[in-house]
Amino acid sequence: MGEKRRHYTAEQKVAILREHFLEGKPVSEVCERHELAPSLFYYWQKQFFENGTAAFERDTSAEQRALERKVEVLTEKLAKKDEVIAEVTEEYVKLKKELGEP
Repeated sequence: MGEKRRHYTAEQKVAILREHFLEGKPVSEVCERHELAPSLFYYWQKQFFENGTAAFERDTSAEQRALERKVEVLTEKLAKKDEVIAEVTEEYVKLKKELGEP
């Protein structure tokens, strides 16, 4: 009969990698303790380092939301200015007609 496959969360994988990198435990010991194939450990290690830059990148979603809100506010201001300009122009044309100017 085959062995039951285990599924590890991202947090569990990082904790297992941490045992080797920060606690200095040998890969063989870590793999044996968690019943992992060393090839799987090294695969996780590769993924970890390939995606490690994400930990140092800024949170663009918060920045993106702030920019979207700013655009929204500026769009509202522009619409209000357009309304005011339309009203002033209308009054100007009306006054010009009343005074008989072409």
